[in-house]
Amino acid sequence: MDGHDTGSRRTDGSAEGAELTLEFARRLSEAGPSRLGEAAQATVERLHALVTALRPTSDEFRIAIDFLTEVGHYADARRQEWVLLADVLGVSSLVEDLNTRRPAGATPNTVAGPFYRSDVPETAQGASISRDGKGEPLAVTGRIVDLDGQGVAGATVEVWHANADGRYENQEPDRQPEFNLRGRFRTDLQGRFRFATIKPRGYALPSDGPVGRLVTTLGLRLERPAHIHFRVSADGFETLTTHVYDEADPAIGRDAIFGVKPELMGRYRVLPPDGGPRRHALDLTLVLCPPPAERARIQGRL
Repeated sequence: MDGHDTGSRRTDGSAEGAELTLEFARRLSEAGPSRLGEAAQATVERLHALVTALRPTSDEFRIAIDFLTEVGHYADARRQEWVLLADVLGVSSLVEDLNTRRPAGATPNTVAGPFYRSDVPETAQGASISRDGKGEPLAVTGRIVDLDGQGVAGATVEVWHANADGRYENQEPDRQPEFNLRGRFRTDLQGRFRFATIKPRGYALPSDGPVGRLVTTLGLRLERPAHIHFRVSADGFETLTTHVYDEADPAIGRDAIFGVKPELMGRYRVLPPDGGPRRHALDLTLVLCPPPAERARIQGRL
């Protein structure tokens, strides 16, 4: 090889990366096509490209391996550090958006989060779900409608949220009553529901594990703005799981899990004083849509 050829050789590692990528693809092709193989190929291609671009040292590579190992050690039946990592990277919200595309006018879906409980007993209309009475009162009135604005009767509306300290009932089973700040309602003939509760507070994601330390080191925030969770199910409609955020919360523009959307902003109004604690009200409308198969059938007729 002459001097000209030596000088023109690529030294950025791209040639080696391309060779490895092609060799992995060749070996994978021998096993035949599959969804898993497709995912593995796409992942390896991007990993090889990332390593080639960043050119990590051996020490940096070991730090990355140690971080992933620590994430695994923190994950157990009570704490899912891998889900937390997916949340703060925006992966959880992206997966949700890709899999729950809704037509214009329908309320967007969001992640359910780790604090949902399916065993909450049915609650009477207008009842309070604040079982310890701690916090500033909040009156919630809502309506469940279809894409045409017609009320959906008999829909099940499940509600859950954090307390005035930003903690959920199943985070503090020894400090909060069972099913505190949780309810399950049935809409009336006009699709309406109402209940009493307390104004929730925003909170921070766990900072004591590897994911929290990574986010802090990056200079990012772990905050989540105050919100109430809703899960709405009704015959003939796609189940909706969503949040309604407090638009006045200072953290509204920096939600750590990228869940805030313009359609999910709620105005938690302060009511006139009555001599007691400060009172609030929230009025909302949630719009359901038919399941994907029905939407496709309807579009096929147009």
